[in-house]
Amino acid sequence: MAPTSSQKSRKVKALLAGGLVLGVGAAVTLAAWTDQEWATGTFSAGTFDIEGSIDGTTWASHASSGEAAALSFELNADNLTPGDKVAEAFALRTAAGTTYGATVDLIEASSIGDNASNLSYEIFTVPAIGDCNADATAGTGASIVSTGTAFSAGTPTATEFNLAAGSTADAGSSTVLCFQVTAGTGLIEGGDATATWGFEATSQQP
Repeated sequence: MAPTSSQKSRKVKALLAGGLVLGVGAAVTLAAWTDQEWATGTFSAGTFDIEGSIDGTTWASHASSGEAAALSFELNADNLTPGDKVAEAFALRTAAGTTYGATVDLIEASSIGDNASNLSYEIFTVPAIGDCNADATAGTGASIVSTGTAFSAGTPTATEFNLAAGSTADAGSSTVLCFQVTAGTGLIEGGDATATWGFEATSQQP
């Protein structure tokens, strides 16, 4: 007996319904597994500092001309006559916690007072504080500023030098500078002069 139209309609609906069920089932079966990986990094800026000493024992930061270390030149520095030469040492190093080396430049060498134009200077390195005196010569170390250089308002002509890096706990090894100042023939009797030297250190990139 041939199915009636009503029976055909039910079969078609049943097949369609089955197809819908199969379609939903296929979508669930094809879902993919997922997994993730993440990474993070923390970045901290380093520290950079140099410090100076007039005796090689007590170290401090002298960050401006107003905080300049007072160099104690030899006794006759306050009783000069033309042709006299006096000397004093000044040591520089990188401070503890500064793990970069430094390149140092002399950025100022100025003098004020009645005898400002009647003084000249020289700077060179020496092995130790005690090696700096009026008789020392640049042959004992590296020449930073040549002998007979006049004080001036502009940037002085000087040779840069390096300071070794330290570590988190320790300062770097020191470089000792010897300053020699010579009185010129035009020295004014009873006149004073105050000299100021400024150094700038730039960190060396690894």
